[in-house]
Amino acid sequence: MSHTMKALQLNEHGSLDNLSVVTDKPRPTLQAGHVIVRVKASSFNYHDVFTVNGMPGIKVPLPVVPGLDLAGIVDEVADDVTGWKTGDRVLVNPLKPGIGLMGEMTDGGMAEYALVDVAQLIRLPDAVSFSQAAALPVAYGTAHRMLVTHNTIKKGDRVLILGASGGVGSACVVLAKKLGAEVIACVGSAEKGEALTALGADQVVNYREEDFSRWAISRYGKPQRRTYEGGVDVVINFTGGDTWRPSLKCLKRGGTLLVCGATAGYDPAEDLRYVWSFELNIKGSNSFYQEDLQALVQLVADGDIVPLIDREVPLEQAAEGLRLIRDREVLGKVIVTP
Repeated sequence: MSHTMKALQLNEHGSLDNLSVVTDKPRPTLQAGHVIVRVKASSFNYHDVFTVNGMPGIKVPLPVVPGLDLAGIVDEVADDVTGWKTGDRVLVNPLKPGIGLMGEMTDGGMAEYALVDVAQLIRLPDAVSFSQAAALPVAYGTAHRMLVTHNTIKKGDRVLILGASGGVGSACVVLAKKLGAEVIACVGSAEKGEALTALGADQVVNYREEDFSRWAISRYGKPQRRTYEGGVDVVINFTGGDTWRPSLKCLKRGGTLLVCGATAGYDPAEDLRYVWSFELNIKGSNSFYQEDLQALVQLVADGDIVPLIDREVPLEQAAEGLRLIRDREVLGKVIVTP
């Protein structure tokens, strides 16, 4: 067995140029309570852009192998581990007990092998491919917790999704449709609009050409304070920045703004008059839990949802894959096959 492996490595914070593919990374050493997984697929998230850039207050131990999402085959099993054996197909929950996220606080999925705590393992049925599995944890897990676990969307709701073409956004489109909502997908190009229509979106709005909030008000009517007429039931907003106030404006009385991140800025201009006069709910959702991931694996296995994958690239092209995500040039997930 070779003691080295191929891996994508972030050597220091800065730009994507600081990512390099190495061929002589020491293969992880097995520890008690752990298995070593032969990675078959790993996927990027917008989170990885922040990891590369460096986030204030988060101390990442460098060099680190990025990649929060990974799926593969159990390659080695520690002596004290029961219930798992070499050859088992697994999805890995990125949250490593007591340490933090793989791909950030410890080496992640963009390598041939990964050291995984047995508590992170989820059985992968044969009906779910490694690429589909690797698409799930961060994007679909976050969407599942926000929409399904928190029980925030009901049949017939008008749900407006900002950033609908990315990982979390497209996951929200898929799950909101499954829940019976009328889905309005906000995207930055006509091509993305067509692809999301094919995915099930009922309406698409190109936010580069028109103001999404004005579009919603002109289509569904101005929200009324005394009745429940006008506006949309739910806005999903993980962009923040200058989309926050327009999101409040197009919500109907009693409507809900769902938030699970802030890719465009976490300190937006706010207009509290909308919050009280329309009795709005702001509902936060953080991350995902093991039960979200198990439920999603089952949904994929049963054919109830199909994760949207933009492309699969080899490790050598991984940095370019992350650039596509940073520059919002993808639909759904970018999968890396180490």
